[in-house]
Amino acid sequence: MTIHVVNVKALVVKELSILLSLTVYDNCSGGGLLSYSESQSESITGSPASNTNSDVPAKKKVIVLGTGWGGTSFLKDLDASLYDVQVVSPCNYFAFTPLLPSVTCGTVEARSIVEPVRNMVKKRKGDIKFWEAECLKIDHANKTVLCRSNIGNNLVGSGEFSLEYDYLVVAIGAQVNTFNTPGVKEHCHFLKEVEDAQKIRRAVIDCFEKAVLPSLSDEERRTNLHFVVVGGGPTGVEFAAELHDHFQEDLVNLYPSVKDFVNITVIQSGDHILNTFDERISLFAEEKFGRDGIKVQTGRRVISVDDKNITMKAKSTGEIYSVPHGLVIWSTGIATRPVVRDFMEQIGQGKRHVLATNEWLRVKGCESVYAIGDCSSIDQQKIMDDISAIFEAADKDKSGTLTVAELKDVLDDIIVRYPQFELYLKSKHILDLSTLWKDSEGNYREEIDIEGFKMALSHMDSQMKSLPATAQVASQQGEYLARCFNRMHQCEEHPEGPRRFKGSGRHTFLPFRYKHFGQFAPLGGEQAAAELPGDWVAMGHSTQWLWYSVYASKQVSWRTRMLVISDWTRRFIFGRDSSRI
Repeated sequence: MTIHVVNVKALVVKELSILLSLTVYDNCSGGGLLSYSESQSESITGSPASNTNSDVPAKKKVIVLGTGWGGTSFLKDLDASLYDVQVVSPCNYFAFTPLLPSVTCGTVEARSIVEPVRNMVKKRKGDIKFWEAECLKIDHANKTVLCRSNIGNNLVGSGEFSLEYDYLVVAIGAQVNTFNTPGVKEHCHFLKEVEDAQKIRRAVIDCFEKAVLPSLSDEERRTNLHFVVVGGGPTGVEFAAELHDHFQEDLVNLYPSVKDFVNITVIQSGDHILNTFDERISLFAEEKFGRDGIKVQTGRRVISVDDKNITMKAKSTGEIYSVPHGLVIWSTGIATRPVVRDFMEQIGQGKRHVLATNEWLRVKGCESVYAIGDCSSIDQQKIMDDISAIFEAADKDKSGTLTVAELKDVLDDIIVRYPQFELYLKSKHILDLSTLWKDSEGNYREEIDIEGFKMALSHMDSQMKSLPATAQVASQQGEYLARCFNRMHQCEEHPEGPRRFKGSGRHTFLPFRYKHFGQFAPLGGEQAAAELPGDWVAMGHSTQWLWYSVYASKQVSWRTRMLVISDWTRRFIFGRDSSRI
């Protein structure tokens, strides 16, 4: 038996070594999966202050709020030698948030998924200043931001300061949405920051240590070891899977006397968990959780939480009942941060749920403010709002009617400016534009007037969808915005965007277009599910190894890449560390 265990561990170490080799090869060959890599860093070219030529105009001041996926991606690609760049964030590090569930159980250590911001900015072209502080207020009228340091009060000096900007990039993310449910803030754990994951890790061990005390009854042990996850999205499902693996592989050997009292429950308000994934993945996850003993309760809405019970309401029957708990993880979505909410009130967006930008990521109503990541949402221009202008631009002979040939002349600009046009054609499998010219009886028409044109395009805006609040979206937005800033002067002289249907000329830049590369859902037991472009769905053990490879390659630096892979190797050999530190 001992020989068998040693051989298995040796095999796992060998496989992880192969994974590391593949990761090295992927990055050396320029693999496109990297969000950012320090191997692509450029040398520092000197400080803007060294320029003493009074004839050279002063550099525009760019303030970046936040060092999450959007902000860091923007800084990574920005040519900082063109601007006076300052970064404000309460965290002096970037965190690889998709691995936070792994941190909660010790599969990966917290420091393995963080990279200091100063390490990253010092390798960029140009001079980037970083201030560890929180933005308290954005003063749109005076183009300033008020900030305050959160560093301890025992140090001398004022922690409040203000910064002026010419361009402001808001990338401060979002906060947990409690839906104003009573007791959530006081009695639930969240999982958005590294500190949250560390608190959960200690709380899990506390539950087990308390449960094994000799003074407790069996019912009290069962209560303390009931772990409730509210929210059946990717974060909640992955945490439940990680906790189950931690118990089965590590804690059951350390706390054998209470192994029969452990319960994990996932509460989901919808009909299925992972409802943003393909239906096949949702069903596979539910079946696997059922085999693992993880209870999935769908169609339930939490109405209150206290220190001992969580109260739910069944949507189908209206029944209200309470369940005792030892630990509750709240993972139900995001809400706007107060500083962004205040800014929205200033610019007339107070009635919206999230900060609205146009297709170029510029905040609506603000010429000099941009927003990326979870704090914002792109408000795509509707075709029907511009339908008359599109018709007029296509009707070159001013006949009052439109032919298919005339529409084709402006088709490229329409597709770039209104992506829902192309999505509609694909969804309806329309290969020939003349199909749009058919009347209600299916008869083809050579020409159509403005009313017929409105009828032909009336359903295209139904294809408009908001982008998900994911790291992948924020990262691509940061990269796009950096390219725009790098080419701002050039594109102002020679615009590259589509034609302006309302007005003359062309837009300065091409609008932002999100490209979906797929998504993963680790389900525990060395199994994962993946949904990739092309309607490709994969589930099982091989997909877990694909997950390892992708997440290793997407680390922000070689330091974190090596640390994460070594943590996975350590866990395979020695198990997870259950120390309460």
